Amino acid sequence: MRKLLLLAAFITLSIASSFAQNLQIHYDMGKDRKYITSTFEMFKPDDYGASFFFIDFDFNQSGNKSASLAYFEVARYLKLPFIDEKFSATVQYNDGTAPWGRLGSIWLAGFSYPIDLGFVTLSTDLLARKDYASKDMDIQLTTVWYKPFFDNKLVFQGFLDVWSKHNPVKNEREFVVLTEPQLWYNVWDRLNLGGEVEISNNFIASDEFQVNPTLGIKWNF
Repeated sequence: MRKLLLLAAFITLSIASSFAQNLQIHYDMGKDRKYITSTFEMFKPDDYGASFFFIDFDFNQSGNKSASLAYFEVARYLKLPFIDEKFSATVQYNDGTAPWGRLGSIWLAGFSYPIDLGFVTLSTDLLARKDYASKDMDIQLTTVWYKPFFDNKLVFQGFLDVWSKHNPVKNEREFVVLTEPQLWYNVWDRLNLGGEVEISNNFIASDEFQVNPTLGIKWNF
């Protein structure tokens, strides 16, 4: 549950007063999951670019179902108008903790550009990635989409991350794929109902292909 403000917010980068944030509550129906995840996202553009962050909490602590996992990402985008009005440089940091250990820390840096396909625009980052657990530098491609339908009553949005990493068991490099398409219905102004499907391969400690659907509610502040 992340990065889902990014494309919609980039569309408004020229409006310095724009500010977007939302709170999502998802019930994860994936295999061996059955717990709640909360996501808070914030995006704030300014004269020089934009700042973005999100933080996830899983509520799956044994016994009382309290917070069991925390993960966040923060990104700063700087416009490069001398190259192109839509071209930006970016620096990002990811970190978190889980019952089995650390989820970060990861530094990323690179460039961002919106790719207009006509029917949808893909906000795309090409990044160098440095994971604390890896001695080598990796690469990451991130793309985010936002497509409204029926006068914004229905929104299809999401992201796709693909990055390289070293697998110490196989002693070889492999690619991780993580995508989270979401579908939201605008019930009333700020209230959305819907959910997402987390689709991944080689993600976290698993080398399996996984599909984990959720049901969610979102409040746009």
